[in-house]
Amino acid sequence: MSVPLATRDLAFEPVDNARLANFVGPMDENLRHVERRLNVQVRRRGAWMEVSGSPEATIAAEQVLRRLFELSGSEPLTPDRVHLAVQEAGMTAAAMVTRAPEEVLIHTHRGAIRGRGPNQKQYLHNIRTHDLTFGIGPAGTGKTYLAVACAVEALQTDRVRRIVLVRPAVEAGERLGFLPGDIGQKVDPYLRPMYDALYDMMGFDRVARAIERQVIEIAPLAFMRGRSLNDAFIILDEGQNTSVEQMKMFLTRIGFGSKAVVTGDVTQTDLPKNQMSGLKHVIKILQGVENVAFTFFTSKDVVRHPLVQRIVEAYERHQAPARRKDATARESESHEGE
Repeated sequence: MSVPLATRDLAFEPVDNARLANFVGPMDENLRHVERRLNVQVRRRGAWMEVSGSPEATIAAEQVLRRLFELSGSEPLTPDRVHLAVQEAGMTAAAMVTRAPEEVLIHTHRGAIRGRGPNQKQYLHNIRTHDLTFGIGPAGTGKTYLAVACAVEALQTDRVRRIVLVRPAVEAGERLGFLPGDIGQKVDPYLRPMYDALYDMMGFDRVARAIERQVIEIAPLAFMRGRSLNDAFIILDEGQNTSVEQMKMFLTRIGFGSKAVVTGDVTQTDLPKNQMSGLKHVIKILQGVENVAFTFFTSKDVVRHPLVQRIVEAYERHQAPARRKDATARESESHEGE
C-alpha cells in the first residue's frame, strides 16, 4: 500500500537577497540537506517553496524551514546549525504522539541552553525535579554537556556550593599508575569532555579560578570512598565503567542539599568481560524508587554530525541479535532456578 503524499506551500517574508542566500545556502544546499534528512522534496521559486512528501515529513520540513528562516535573520547558517535544526525537527516529528514536558532553559554566563527534542527536554526536567538522575544512551546525545550545564547554573544561582566531577579511569585497560605526572595530570585526560563543557559555559579563567578554590573539584571515582558530599552538584560520567560495588559506593556519597547525575552508555563498557557494569545493574535496582529518574536516549537523539547517528544505528543493528540471545539465556536461567 503506497504512502499518501502531502504538499505544503510556504512563503517566507520579509526577505532580502542577502537573507535569502543565507537561508537556502550555496546552490540551495540547506534545502538539499532538509530533503535528504527528512525524505521530502523542496521546490523553490524565490522566497516561495513547495514541500511534498509523507504528511509527517512535510510537517517536520515546514517546521525546520521556518526555524532556519528565523535564524537566517540573525546568524550565518553553517552546515552544523542546519543539521541541528533538522535533527530537532526530526525528533519532534517522530515523537508527535508523546507530549514532552515544558521546556527547561538553563542559564549560564555564556547564554541560555535548552534541550533539543523530547528526550533532552525530559532529561533537563528530570534533573530539575529529582535528586538523582540517570542519563543513559549513545555518544553524541548531550548527556554530559546538559548535566554540566545544570551544574553550572546551580552553582551560579547558589543552589549548591560546589561542583564535583567524577569519572572512572579504566578505559581501554589503562591504569593511572602507569601514566606520567601527579594525580591531577593523570586524571585530566579522562575528564576532558567535562572540562570542555565547563570552558564553553564559564570561560577558561572562571573555570581555572573555581578549580583553584576547589569550588569545582575533579576526582577519579576511586577517591570518592569514605566521603559525604553536602550542597554539591555531583556528576559521574562514563558510569558504564563502574563495577556494581563502585556504583553503590558512589550513590551513597550523596549528602544533604546535593544533586547527582550519572551518565553512560551501557553498550560501550570497558570493564573485563566477566564483570557486571554498575550502570546496567542499577537500572534494575532503582527503577521506581522515589526521587530517582531515568532518561534513555537513542540514536535518534544524536546531535553531532549526521554520520555519528548512522554509525550508532549500524552498531545497534549489529548488536541486536546478541542482545536478544543474552535476554533469552537469562530468561532460561531464571526458569531453571524456579
